[in-house]
Amino acid sequence: MKTLMMIHPNTRVTGSVHARDPRALKVIGLKQILMGLVFAVTVMVPHRMLALPPTVDNANGATNVLAVSAVLNGTLTSTGGLPTQVYVYWGETDGGTNFGNWGNTNNLGTNAAGPLSLIVTNLMPNQTYYYRFYATNSAGAAWANATTNFTTLVAAGPAPINLRSCSTFAILAATTITTTGGGIINGDVGLSPHGTEEIPLTQINGTIHNGDAIAIQAQLDLTAAIIAASPAQLPGGINVGDGELGGRVLAPGVYQSAPGSYGITLVDLTLNGGPNDVWVFQMASTLTVGVGRKVILTGGAQAKNIFWQVGSSATLQTSSVFKGTIMAYASITMNASSIMDGRALAQTGAVTYNGSSGSLPSWPDAPIFTHISRMTTNSMTVVISTTTNLLLTLQTCPGLSLTNWTTITTNTPVTSPWTYTNTAASASTNRFYRAFITPY
Repeated sequence: MKTLMMIHPNTRVTGSVHARDPRALKVIGLKQILMGLVFAVTVMVPHRMLALPPTVDNANGATNVLAVSAVLNGTLTSTGGLPTQVYVYWGETDGGTNFGNWGNTNNLGTNAAGPLSLIVTNLMPNQTYYYRFYATNSAGAAWANATTNFTTLVAAGPAPINLRSCSTFAILAATTITTTGGGIINGDVGLSPHGTEEIPLTQINGTIHNGDAIAIQAQLDLTAAIIAASPAQLPGGINVGDGELGGRVLAPGVYQSAPGSYGITLVDLTLNGGPNDVWVFQMASTLTVGVGRKVILTGGAQAKNIFWQVGSSATLQTSSVFKGTIMAYASITMNASSIMDGRALAQTGAVTYNGSSGSLPSWPDAPIFTHISRMTTNSMTVVISTTTNLLLTLQTCPGLSLTNWTTITTNTPVTSPWTYTNTAASASTNRFYRAFITPY
C-alpha cells in the first residue's frame, strides 16, 4: 500500500522527507557505479602486476660431461605467474640471443619454477659446446643472461686393428685388379683366389702374389681384421649424425654411421690426435670420398692407425687424398689422380686402381733393445721392442765389423716386447747384437 504525501510549495518541512526524488536517485546511482569502478580497479591492478615475463638462467653449468654426452643444467627462476614454455639452444658455436645461430634446439615443454636439465648425446669427443636456456609465456620471453660452454672428454681410442700378413699389401683383391694407367704402388699386390692382375710390374715396388699361399693367408687375415673392426667386436661407436664427415675435426675413437654410409664430399675431414692414437670407422654400406676432398692429419696422427671397415664398396673420386686402410667387403675404386696413404683391401670383389699413387702407411719405428742379460754360462737373453706382425731379423757379431754379422734368428712377433734366448753365447766371447725389421 503506497502513501501519497502532498506538500505545498510554500510549506517548510523540518522533519524527514521519505519521498524519493528521481534526481536524487540518479545522483546516488552514479556514485554507486563510480564506487564500483573504483573498487574494480583496486582489485584488478594487483593481479595485473603479477603477470610478468619469465626469468631463466644456466645455473650450475653442464655436469656429467663425458666424451659423447653431457647434462645441460639451468633454473627457471620465475614463471611470471603464467604457464611458461622452456627451450634449450645448444651447439658447437655460441648463437647468443639469435635463434638461427644455434645448431640444435630442444623443447622442454611447460615448466614450473625450479631446476631444469637436459641430457644431450652423440657429441664429439674433445669438442667445446655452448648452450643457453630460453623461456616464454604470454607476457613476454627471456634468455638466460649469458651463454655457458663446456668441453667433452677426449675419447679413449681403441687398439690398432691387427692386419697380420695383409699388412704388407697395398692392394689386395679377390677377383680382379684392373687399371687404365695410374702411378706407382709402394707395397705388395695380391689376389686370392687366383684372378686377373693388370698393373704392370714397373709400377709396383713390391711383390705380386696371385693365388699363392701368401695371398690366401692374407685374405684369411683380412677377414679376421674386418670382424675385429666391426660393431660386433667394437660396439658403441660414435654416431656423427647424417654420415657426412666433411668439415669435421674428429678425435681418436670408434665411429659408426647410423645411415649406413660415410661420405667426405662437402669439405675435407681432419683427424686430430697423437702418433699412437687410433681411429676406426664402421659403415654398413659405402664409403665415398668426393672430387678433390682430403683426409687431413694433425697433431702427429698417422695413417697406419686409421681403419675404415666398409660393408660394401669404397670409391675415391678424382684427385682425392685418402689416409688409412680400407677393408671393404666388396670392391674398391681409385679414380684418376687420387692418392692413397694406406691400403686398399677388398674381401670378395675387385680393386680398380687409376690413382696417381698408392703407398703403404709410414714405415714403422726401428726395433729397440730394452734388455740384455746372461742367464747361464752359454746363454744370453735379448728383449726387443718391435712392431708386431712384421718380419724381425736378429744378428750377432763378436766385433763391430760390417762383414761379420751372423743371423741367429728370424721371427714375426705377435707381441711386443719380444724375447729371444741365444743358447750359443759363450761367456768367453764378446757379443754385439743388432736387429732390423722388413716392413713390406
